Parts: sequence; C-alpha cells; structure tokens
Amino acid sequence: MANIVEMPKLSDTMTVGTLVRWLKREGDQVKTGDVLAEVETDKATMELESFFDGALLAVFVREGSQVAIGEALCAIGSPGEKVAAPAPKAPAQTAAATASPQAPAQPRAAPPPPAAAPSPAPPPMQSAPMPAQATVAGRVRISPLARKLAAEKGVDPAGIAGSGPGGRIVRADVVAASAGRGIRGAAAAGAALFSKGLLQEDRLVPVSNVRATIARRLVEAKTQIPHYYLDIEIDAGPILELREQLNAALEQEGVKLSVNDFVLKGAAEALRRVPAVNCSWEGGAIRYHSAAHVAFAVAIDDGLITPVIRDAHLKTLFAISSEAKALGKKAKDKKLALEEFTGGTFCVTNLGMMGIDRFCAIINPPNAAILAVGTATRKPVVRGDAIVVGQRMTLTLSGDHRAVDGALGAAYLAALRNLLEQPALLLI
Repeated sequence: MANIVEMPKLSDTMTVGTLVRWLKREGDQVKTGDVLAEVETDKATMELESFFDGALLAVFVREGSQVAIGEALCAIGSPGEKVAAPAPKAPAQTAAATASPQAPAQPRAAPPPPAAAPSPAPPPMQSAPMPAQATVAGRVRISPLARKLAAEKGVDPAGIAGSGPGGRIVRADVVAASAGRGIRGAAAAGAALFSKGLLQEDRLVPVSNVRATIARRLVEAKTQIPHYYLDIEIDAGPILELREQLNAALEQEGVKLSVNDFVLKGAAEALRRVPAVNCSWEGGAIRYHSAAHVAFAVAIDDGLITPVIRDAHLKTLFAISSEAKALGKKAKDKKLALEEFTGGTFCVTNLGMMGIDRFCAIINPPNAAILAVGTATRKPVVRGDAIVVGQRMTLTLSGDHRAVDGALGAAYLAALRNLLEQPALLLI
C-alpha cells in the first residue's frame, strides 16, 4: 500500500507551506532521508525529506502551490502501484487570499513531471524589498510558458528579473521585458531608462509566507510593545584602526573582520556588564536569560531573517566573525535550520553599510531590546581645545518599556560605548 507524504509542520508558527520545487520526479526511486522537495515556511526555505523507501508514484501539488499542514504532497510505494490523489482535508489558504479576497488561490491539481530548477538565492529592519533573483549558479528559473514566449519574442531570460515564487520568471515578466521594461532586457531597455514611460508594470504580487509573517509580527510588535529610543554617538576611530591592523596582520590566515563583527561582540559583552537588558516580557513576569544569544538582521529576497549567534558572550571576536559570515550566507541561500534563527535574546540590525546615519528599529519579540547601527561618518569633532576630523557612529537602542526602563537602557549603551571606544577590550 502506498505511503502518503503530507505537508509537515516545519516551524513553530507554520500553518501553510509553499512547495517551491520538486527535487524528485514521478517514477524516481527514493529512500529514507532523500530530499524530495524544497518547502518555504513562514520563516525559511527548508528541505522535505522522505521517511519511506520506494518509487515516487505521484505528486499531488504543483510547484509554487501553498499547501496546508497535513495535506497530501505525494505518494511513495511499490513501482507500478496505482494511487489516487486523496481528498483535501481543508482548503489551502494562500497568502494571496489573505492579502486580497480577489487574488486567486494557487491550483493544486496533479502536475506533470517537474523540470529541474535551482532554488532561489538579499537590508534589515526597515528596508525595502529587493528584486527577486531569477538566475542561480548560471541557470535560469523560468516557467515553461514563459520560456516558450521568450523564445518566440527573442528575449534572453538571463536578463529578466522574475516576479514569481522564489524569483521564478513568469509570462508577465517576459511580456514586460519584450516591451522594453525588463530590468536587464534588450538594448531598448537602456533608452527606456531615460524615457517618461512607466516605472514598472502594474501588477499584484501575492506575498510569500515569509513576508506575510514579517508583516504580522511587525504590526504586533509596534502596536503591542511600548517602544522608546535612546541614541548615542560614539568615536568609531578606534574600531576602524584596530580592524585595519588585524585584517592586515592576519590576511594570510583568511581573517577579514567587519565593523559589524565588533558591534556584535560588543553587544554581547555589554549584556555581560548590564545583564538585566537580556530579558523578555512574559505578561505577568519578566524572564531574565542567563546566556546572550545575539541575533542579527540579514536581508533576503522577501524580507529579512535574524540568525542567532548562541552564547555570544562566551565566544571570541574571531569566532563571532566566522559564525556570522556562515549564518549570513545560509540565510541568503534560505538554508538556515530552525534552531539557527530562533531563540535569540537580543538583536542587532545594521544599515551602516548602506550609508544610513541613524534609524530606529522595531523590537523583535520576545526580545526586550534591539540595537540599530548607523554608518561611520567623518565629521569635525572637538578634542580638548581643537577641532579635528573624527569618525563618528550613531547607535540607537529600542527598548520595551515594560521590561527595560530608560535608565537601564542608558546604562547598557554606556557600557557598549566603553567597549567599542576601547576595542582592545573585545580581544580579551
């Protein structure tokens, strides 16, 4: 008898998942542990593994379809065994339906054998979404209809930014590109940049599970948490000088520290000095955390995600730097495991590399505070009786007033200033 593979619950808040792409075709032999497909949850894209041995007899959902937890995805059994699509347990509720009653739900009919296609491959808390990436590892993600239309119109798919699920190129993208409005279309696109035509094609794009979850959580955070904001401007010169020295001295070892590495390490050490900030509001109680699990915001195609450096207070600057780079890459590739982006106790978000002087971030619950980092800027500063050129950087702490009072937040920023203006302390 065939085994039915159902949509699993891959995160603690997941209710539906999007079948991004099938990695196995109907008729393929599979064994326990093989990856059948990639599924986008409300937090990340994760791999769907098989728990059965046998042949993939049938797939019941198309790529790009949103499927409720517990609904049938495919059937695995003996070769040649006949299996019918099970009746749906509940109607699939798409993000598009949630966003707009007029937006059609994704079809769930049995698809033809899917073509192999690569997965999609990012600024932080208040940034605008970036264009989806349709080309990965030299290959193009494009629907069969869009590919046929591109060939008919002589449009190179590699020059088109996709608006479909995971950055996939769909028919509307090819139509726009052929009309000279593609992001990297034919030569006519260059002239279109200076025309007074449309900025882009009018279209309604259903939000992804990730974007829908971000929207819901940010509304909850901003409306339910009494935010307050504290700014300090620090002397960034010592960090920049020490970073340059260490990178030059350790270049042969492959070490390349960023300013954000120093901030992450400093944030963790400041929590050691002012541990009461490392807490969460839990209604009638405040939970104080014994370890500093420092999260940091990473921009992805459809929003952001916050990987977590666990026990950051126990790790060296170099260990934090290495782990942050590895987690950041996995985040952009949507390959983070659940435990790698949950459980943070404090968060850092940095727009300094994008030239933003200062900004106020929204708290990422259940954390009670988040640190927003601006760019290091050359400006005149007073030292003694002289005015000299200095490097200044603004840090803004957003605090949950229910758990962290303003004086406590100020004490935390004072400790952080002391550490970042004497960065040699971060090497101890």
